[in-house]
Amino acid sequence: MQQQEIEKLVQKIRAGDRAALARGMTLVESSNKEDRLQAQALLKLLPQLNPDSFRIGICGSPGAGKSTFINTLGMHLISQGKQVAVLAIDPASTKTGGAILGDRTRMQELSGQEQAFIRPSSSRGILGGVAPRTRELIALCEAAGFDHIFVETVGTGQSEVQIAQLVDMCVLLVAPAAGDELQGIKRGILEIANLVCVTKADGVTEVLAQTAVQEYKNAMGLLLEESSRAEILACSSLSRQSIETVWQNIEVFRKRFLTAELKQKRREDQILAGLEIQVLQQMSEKYKKLKNEPFMENLSQQLKGGKIRLEEAAERVIDHLHKKGC
Repeated sequence: MQQQEIEKLVQKIRAGDRAALARGMTLVESSNKEDRLQAQALLKLLPQLNPDSFRIGICGSPGAGKSTFINTLGMHLISQGKQVAVLAIDPASTKTGGAILGDRTRMQELSGQEQAFIRPSSSRGILGGVAPRTRELIALCEAAGFDHIFVETVGTGQSEVQIAQLVDMCVLLVAPAAGDELQGIKRGILEIANLVCVTKADGVTEVLAQTAVQEYKNAMGLLLEESSRAEILACSSLSRQSIETVWQNIEVFRKRFLTAELKQKRREDQILAGLEIQVLQQMSEKYKKLKNEPFMENLSQQLKGGKIRLEEAAERVIDHLHKKGC
């Protein structure tokens, strides 16, 4: 793709062309060397058209109802005239590394709206609940004019803390069952949560959900200082019960804690965190390319034979990459 073609693609993205946005995202997510260069050229041309956009991370364990929740809340926002983009991070296929695409099937109502855009992305085995290029995909959505961007994590429970380095607010969804379910909610995920929603508060599970709200409040009281505790409430995505209350709580957080100055500071910190992530990812990719080289075969044999220690082997890998100009 020539520079002129990239410029035309950017113009279409800025104009809200969904096909162009999808094409740009495919380019950004590609691991092909030529595509990566074109993606960098594309990203450099993207202005910050929507500095007032609101990035919301939706995290929680599998079965908490993240996709259904986003579908319902997204429809609520569209009814208020908002433009909604959803970046659904799916588990990676063990064979192809691609997204399994399970989330989109639970957002059929939202996916049919002109004011919505849903993009499944593969986690590619990356820990932390997000995908390698999520940050760049967010930038593309903002350039296309979306003012509310949801990032739905894979659902890896308490290890999903990396989402806090990408969004303005984190909403943690938990299942209505109390007791053993509390064992999966530890300090790390609670510390990044700005709002906790106990889902499926309808029918026979409504009482369980209300009980779970108190259980989680007690747990949070033991783990966190009062100033760090998020609001906890129950809701139902299917019956839409308390969805308006959920949104009101999100707006309260936005107005109270996301002043222009604090939001700018938060995003600057996220950029620096993104630098570290990018460096680690690039080093990981370069290490993977070494695996078929005789150097690695020899080093592996020495390791397995106990001739060198793991720390020394790691230093040799780093020295080897340095000598190769990596």
